[in-house]
This record gives sequence, C-alpha cells and structure tokens, in this order.
Amino acid sequence: MKLGIISGYSGSRMSIPIDAIKHAENLGYESIWTAEAYGSDAVTPATWILAQTDKIKVGTAIMQMPARTPAMAAMTAMSLAQLSGGRFICGVGASGPQVVEGWHGVPYGKPVTRLKEYVQIMKQIFAREGRLTFEGQMYQMPYTGPGATGLGKPLKSILHCEEDIPIYAATITSAGVAAAAEVSDGFFPVWMDPEQYHVFEEPIKKGFAAAGGDKNLTQFDIAPFVTMIMGDDVDQCMAPIRGQMALYIGGMGAREKNFYNDYAKRLGFEEAAIKIQDLFLDGRKDEAMAAVPAELIDACHLVGPADRIKDRLQRWTEAGSKGHVSSMLLGCQQPEALQLVAETLL
Repeated sequence: MKLGIISGYSGSRMSIPIDAIKHAENLGYESIWTAEAYGSDAVTPATWILAQTDKIKVGTAIMQMPARTPAMAAMTAMSLAQLSGGRFICGVGASGPQVVEGWHGVPYGKPVTRLKEYVQIMKQIFAREGRLTFEGQMYQMPYTGPGATGLGKPLKSILHCEEDIPIYAATITSAGVAAAAEVSDGFFPVWMDPEQYHVFEEPIKKGFAAAGGDKNLTQFDIAPFVTMIMGDDVDQCMAPIRGQMALYIGGMGAREKNFYNDYAKRLGFEEAAIKIQDLFLDGRKDEAMAAVPAELIDACHLVGPADRIKDRLQRWTEAGSKGHVSSMLLGCQQPEALQLVAETLL
C-alpha cells in the first residue's frame, strides 16, 4: 500500500507546511497532493514543495482541465518532472460547472469526453513520436474552428520527456471511471469503502477492455482520499467529516444532477442520501450534517483512538492485497496519526 498526503488548497492566505511534509517524507510517504478551486492554483504549491524536498513525489489533485489546454498541462508536467528528477505526478479532473462556467468562463462541456481526449493528447505530447495532431469533439490540433486564422501547424514539443509522468483522473461516475481506466494511470475516488470495490469493478473492466492489450489493476492505481482524525471521542472526530460529506452529498450540484449523491446511493445509503440532499437544499445544513450516517463515515475514513484506527486499517490492507486499493491519500493534519499509519503499513 502506497501512502500519500492531501495538502489541499489554500484559504485566504497561502500556507505550505514544509516541515510537516519533510517529516512525512522521512516516514516513507510516497506522495503529497495539491489542489485548486477558485483561489490558489495546484501547480505553484507543487513547484514550491518539489523545490524543498528530495524524495517525496508531488501530484496535483487536481489540475482543472477546463482551466488550461491539454498542451499547457503537458508542458507544465514535463517541466516539473524534468526539474524534480521525475517526482511529478499529474492529476486532472473536470471540476464542476459552477466553477468552470462561473469562474473560468468556459463551457463545462462533456467531462468524460474531455478527460479521454485530454489525456490522449498529453500522452501524445510526452511521447514525441511525431508532430501533434488530434481531431476530437472537444479538441482539435491544429485548431480550424470559428475564429481560426488558418495558420496553425502541427508541432512537436521542444522539451524532451524522458521521465515517466503518471496521469491520474478524479472521477466517480461509471462513465468517468471507465474513461479513466482506459486512458489514465490511476484515479481518485473522493471517498471509498475498501470493502465495496464492486462499485467500480465493471467500469474499470470496461475501461481496460477499451484500452486493449493486457491492462490490469497492476497498471492502474486506485487512490482514494481518506480523511483521518485521531482522538478519544469517535463522534467528535467524525464531526468535521460530516460537514464535508453533507456539502458534497447535499449541495454539490443540482437536485437532479449530483454525482456525489448518486455515489452515496451506490454505496448503499440511498435513503440517507435523499434525506441529506433535501435538508441541505432547504437550507437546514446542520440537520443535513446530522443525517450523514456514522456507518458511511466509518466505512470511508479513519477516526477515533489510535488502536481503533490501527484496527480499521486492516480493511484497507485486505483491499490492497486484492489490488482493489493501491494507494491511500490521507487528509490529516496530525503528525502522530500520520506516523501511526506509516508504522502500521510501511
């Protein structure tokens, strides 16, 4: 089982805990992941961390695809991979229509189609086997659509890419997971019950089949985000997670189109998912938080005293032995908890 840390994105001020990151590096954590929404970007802090560390890999979870062209993402990834000695991991995602159209001012479009085309273009750029040409629904290189001058020409990256740059995708829908399994090297479930791999099994098989060859779980990293809060009172440890899960299940999207709500239903919490959304959209957010089942939190995250967390880690170890989870990306601010997991699993 590979271990990573979720750094997340900034609040009103940038703050990167380099000492804590170096401590995790010394403990044997493989990776740390930055993020972006509509404040700090993901690439700048990733660069900052890479410049001040020696061994730990740094990934983006995620770079918003609609915010940059596939070629720009590839240029960024190649630059950071070369400067860091191959320690950069590129994580991409569609983000959501509220941010894409409200903040970036571009169409949300078709997220699954975008993902497939985006990754295919990036890998074509990395390979440098010829000048870049691509004809897709979302992207065309050279561009010949409205406003084109007609002067565009196929180009090949000046920078050579000798490093292996894995590309991960953030997705939870069946179509998105299938697309990720087809074109990318791994994916991030926003949460995951390690005992319910079946939720993703068929889409992953479908994606592997579409990829051709013999692609399998040994070549595809399933890397869920896992919040970890260590403390004596289990309910108190669950409280911050309730807020996050209520926001996603209840408020991330319209009533008829909320991928996280649908995902909670697929995990077996249909009645609770409906109730959380109804309460959240009615403005009763505290009640929505209270409606998040403790069983759902406990299935997907690590909470409570040290001995309890060690015991709950066995579920993740068993899933890892089956190839159902290859990495755990921990959202945790407690050095002693990160050390506990490292001592238990590494």
